[in-house]
Parts: sequence; C-alpha cells; structure tokens
Amino acid sequence: MADVRKSSTRGNFLCRLWTSLCRPSLRFTLGGLLGAGFAGGIVFWGGFNTALEMSSTETFCISCHEMRSTVYQELQKTVHWSNPSGVRAICSDCHVPRQWLAKVRRKVMATFNEVPLHLIGAVSTPESFEAARLDMARDVWASMRATDSRECRNCHRFESMAMDRQLRAAQRKHERAAQGDETCIDCHQGIAHTLPDGWEATYDSLTQ
Repeated sequence: MADVRKSSTRGNFLCRLWTSLCRPSLRFTLGGLLGAGFAGGIVFWGGFNTALEMSSTETFCISCHEMRSTVYQELQKTVHWSNPSGVRAICSDCHVPRQWLAKVRRKVMATFNEVPLHLIGAVSTPESFEAARLDMARDVWASMRATDSRECRNCHRFESMAMDRQLRAAQRKHERAAQGDETCIDCHQGIAHTLPDGWEATYDSLTQ
C-alpha cells in the first residue's frame, strides 16, 4: 500500500510539473518569451564562437610560458615560420581542427587534459617540459595519424603538388602517400618542433 501511495505521489508531482511548464505565462506574451529565447540564443552562440576563436589565436596559445619559451621558439626557426612564399603557420593551424565539431571536441579535450597540467605546473620548468616532451609528442602523433594528418591537409594537398618539380626521393614518398599507404606525419614528425630523445621507437610503436 505504501509503495502505491508513493508511486501516486510521484506521478502527481510529474503531472503538476508538466502542467506548469505548459501553462501560458500570466506576465509575458508567447511572442515575448520566444523573442527573449531567440535573443538569448544569439548571445550565447555568439559568445561561444567568440571564445572558440579567441582560444585559437597565437596570442592565446603563447600566453602560457610553457609554450612561449619552448615550442614557440622552436617554431620560429622552421620553414613554417619563415619561407620564400611568406605564408606562416601558427599553433592552431596544426593543432586545432577547422571543422566545427572536431574543433569543439579538441577544445573539450584541452580543457580536461591540458589545462589542469598547466594549473598544477606539471611542465612549468625546462626540465619538466623535456621530461614530458616524448609523451606529449606521442599524443600529438597518435592524433594526427588517427585523422590522416587532417590539419596538414588544410594547406598541403597531393592534387596541388607539382611532384615533377620535387626531389626524386620526396616525389616517390608523396606518390606512395597519395595512394593511401602513408600519411604526412609518418615522415614529417620534426617539421616544427625539436624531436625528443628516443622518438623513433615511440613512433614505430604507433604504427604497429
């Protein structure tokens, strides 16, 4: 009997809640409520996308001294920073997807995986950064292999390459990669940052 009474009470509460949600407002018109919801949605969506874009700028990326004093300095010595064509890649070009859903997923991962490490100072010194460099590189390589070097392909496409003007060795590798046997990161691991000690064995383990 007690169980029946308890179930009845719960059912009545749900009915009252549903009725309250569906009952027209006595203070505001339906148009006003819809308009307020629409305006609020625009503000939220605009703010959310603004935050996504701001957190993808070079200024934001190097606001952490761990990045500014290490990998950012390394980037400035590479062809991705200075080259005859005058095209420069910044952090987000290689590490943040352009596709919206993939970008949101990457931001969520950074929020829960990387921001806490910054807050506790896990790689705040040159020594701790170098100690973690191989693990961080492995995570990036694994991600790039899983997406078939998606961020590389935002700028570099096989169909746009004049392979007959490349060195023969590069031409052979690119032709093989274009057939789907390899992906960009399989050959270009150290293109923008210093390779950690023991990287070859670590990378080989990702291809097994």
